[in-house]
Amino acid sequence: MEKLVIIGLGLIGGSLALDLKQRMGFKVYGIDQNPDHIQKALELGITDAEMNPSELSQASVVIIAVPVNVIPHVLKKVLDTIATNTLVFDVGSVKNEICKSIENHPKRKNFVAAHPLAGTEFSGPEAAILNLFDEKVNIICEADKTDWKILDKAISLFKKLNMRIKMMNPIEHDRHIAYVSHLSHVSSFMLGKTVLEIEKNEQAIFDMASTGFASTVRLAKSSATTWTPIFLENKENVIRSLDEYIKNLIEFKEMIVNNDSDALNKTMKETNYIKSILNGIKQPN
Repeated sequence: MEKLVIIGLGLIGGSLALDLKQRMGFKVYGIDQNPDHIQKALELGITDAEMNPSELSQASVVIIAVPVNVIPHVLKKVLDTIATNTLVFDVGSVKNEICKSIENHPKRKNFVAAHPLAGTEFSGPEAAILNLFDEKVNIICEADKTDWKILDKAISLFKKLNMRIKMMNPIEHDRHIAYVSHLSHVSSFMLGKTVLEIEKNEQAIFDMASTGFASTVRLAKSSATTWTPIFLENKENVIRSLDEYIKNLIEFKEMIVNNDSDALNKTMKETNYIKSILNGIKQPN
C-alpha cells in the first residue's frame, strides 16, 4: 500500500486525504504542528497514523497544505528528505514565490506547483469533506520543470479526483487569482466589517440578512490565519486589484450622490455580462 503524507491537516489537506484514501487506496499519514489537528484527523478517519518528518523518504506522495508564507520553508525540507521517485505538490493559492524558492533545488523535478480551486469558508480537520474537488479546476505551474514521470503521476492523481487541469505561468496565475479570488475575499471581509461597524443591533443583522447578504459575506467567515499570508504574499496584485475596485466604488457612490439613474442603470446592465462568462456563454459581437 502506497504511503500518502499530508502536511497540514486543514480543509484542503484533510479533504485530499479523504478522497485519495477512498479513490486510490492510499495509507494516509499526517503531519501538523498543532497536536489537536493530529488527534482530530485520526479520530475522524482522515489519517491512518501520524508520521515524523524524518520518515518522509518512505512516502510515495507528499502534499503540502500549510499557509502560503511557510510553504517555501517546508517544501525545501521535504525535498531534502524524500526518495528519488516521490511526488511532492503543494496547494497554495500564490505560486510565484514558491516556484522561485526551489528553482535550483536538486530535486526540483519531484515537485508539482499546484493550486486546486476548491474550498469552503470553514477551516481545520473538522471542515474536511469528501468530493470537494469534483469538477473543480486544478492549476499547475511550471509543468516543464517537473520530471515527466512525476508529472504524469500527479495528473493521474488529479484525474482520480475528477479535476480539470489547466497549465499556467506562476506570474500569470498570481495576477489572475488576485482578481478573481483574493479580491472577492477582501470584499467579503470588508463588507462584514462595515456592517458590524454601522449596525450595532445584532438581532437586526440576523433578522434582516437576506440570502444575498449571506452569500456575499460568506467568505468573511474564512480563516484569518489562512488569508493574512495570502494577501501579503500576493501583495502587488492584490493592491492593483483593490485600486481598481476602490475606483469603481467611488464612481458608483458619485452616481448615487448625483441621482444619475442613467449611469447607474448602464453600469449595472453592463456588469450583468459577468453572468454570461460564469455560464460559459460568449457575448455576441
